[in-house]
Amino acid sequence: MAVADAVTGEALCRVSSDGLDLENAVQHARRVGGPSLHALRFPERAAVVKSMALALSDRKEELYELSARAGATRSDAKVDVDGGFGTALVYSSIGRKALPDGRIVVEDEPILLGKEGRFVGRHVLTSRRGLALQINAFNFPVWGMLEKLAPALLAGVPTIVKPATPTAFITEHAVRIMLEAGVLPDGALQLVCGFVPGVLDQLGGQDLVGFTGSAATAARLRAHDAVTRRSVRFTAEADSLNSSILGPDAVPGTPEFDIFVDQVVVEMTTKAGQKCTAIRRAFVPHALYEATAEAIAEKLAAVVVGAPDADGVTMGALVGLDQREDVRTQIAKLSRSGDLLFGDPGKVDVVGADAERGAFLSPILLGADPDARAPHEVEAFGPVCTLLPFADPADVPDLVARGEGSLVASMVSADADFVRSAVVGIAAHHGRLVVLDQRSATESTGHGIPMPQLVHGGPGRAGGGEEAGGLRAVYHHLQRTAVQGGPEVVDALARSTSGSLAGI
Repeated sequence: MAVADAVTGEALCRVSSDGLDLENAVQHARRVGGPSLHALRFPERAAVVKSMALALSDRKEELYELSARAGATRSDAKVDVDGGFGTALVYSSIGRKALPDGRIVVEDEPILLGKEGRFVGRHVLTSRRGLALQINAFNFPVWGMLEKLAPALLAGVPTIVKPATPTAFITEHAVRIMLEAGVLPDGALQLVCGFVPGVLDQLGGQDLVGFTGSAATAARLRAHDAVTRRSVRFTAEADSLNSSILGPDAVPGTPEFDIFVDQVVVEMTTKAGQKCTAIRRAFVPHALYEATAEAIAEKLAAVVVGAPDADGVTMGALVGLDQREDVRTQIAKLSRSGDLLFGDPGKVDVVGADAERGAFLSPILLGADPDARAPHEVEAFGPVCTLLPFADPADVPDLVARGEGSLVASMVSADADFVRSAVVGIAAHHGRLVVLDQRSATESTGHGIPMPQLVHGGPGRAGGGEEAGGLRAVYHHLQRTAVQGGPEVVDALARSTSGSLAGI
């Protein structure tokens, strides 16, 4: 498949899996990658993760330059690239501090299974004897790979990376950097690009699949025999209709009102809105609807769209013309049940490039009745957000839940009662909640930035899986086994100087 420069429309590269021996790649991971990782103790694996992250950090400028070809501004590229190697460094720290100096984790204290204490049980976590296949989305070609790769390597599981075609050239260069650094054990990391027919047919009960992308594709993968019959461990992180909620107390003139407006604009324009965590629905009190719409529109008017390297540009292009057409189609669906408050999906002023040859699009703010179906069902994966007024704070949980599961929701309010009620009401529908007021906002990483120490995922439409989550992500790649026997058996498992998480 041909890939074009998102800014100029010129041919950039071709992506194809023609000639690749996918069966051999799977076997290489199992026969070479697995044993080479299993030979390392947890601290040694953590050192590998740190070294590969530092190798990427040393050559990040190369990745910034390539990211510009995909429409990303320098700040967009930093979110992906720096966020990627930063995430890997966090996992390296987890590997050093939270995992034992061994190759096995003893998870808990002995559990008595007999009256006399001669028969006990204990859970152990060991490396699976398969591989991790990661299938990634186009919007985070570096971070998306590393947030899956780092915990897999810590767990001793070799990985095959299958990036999305539009930005595969960025992932390929990141993999090249890590391989050229010579820090990865043989077979620990492989890259396959393009169409990969039959690869899931080769996977079984020791393997894992981590998917990031559309809910429709996630559903197809989840229905594959590898998952339904052979019990491949599958997790999905899908696009979702994420929300931000303005508290009734956050009226114009308060810091909270400004925080909310700024956050919506940032999420609309960072990476041109091509983020699985971006705010798609902004809920505001009915009495504040007009003021909020005006404030957001005023800030959007100051956004400069254009070539990432042009002076003054604050928002780049979508990843390609096909993506722009898809977003325009979704905007049209949303517009049937709402009003256009800012922007023109068919026209945008562009700095330093041709508006039609490049995949440029104006930020689009829509307004709609919260009872309309489209805002809760249709996602335009670009710089698009719908403003939805609510009459009663008690209605917020029901309105938010109409998105049928999201990665993240945020609320901006200094009213503890409103926040408490909203958190309790919407938590079951989300993998992550962000609560902001003027104090917490000064240190917040923002609505759209998941942190590797915490869960990234969500129920329902969001995929029903979890990525990241610190130690939980490492444990996801390990096999938990209950060992039953005499006390001397389980005591032998725990003999170590590394603390309660003993290593052998």
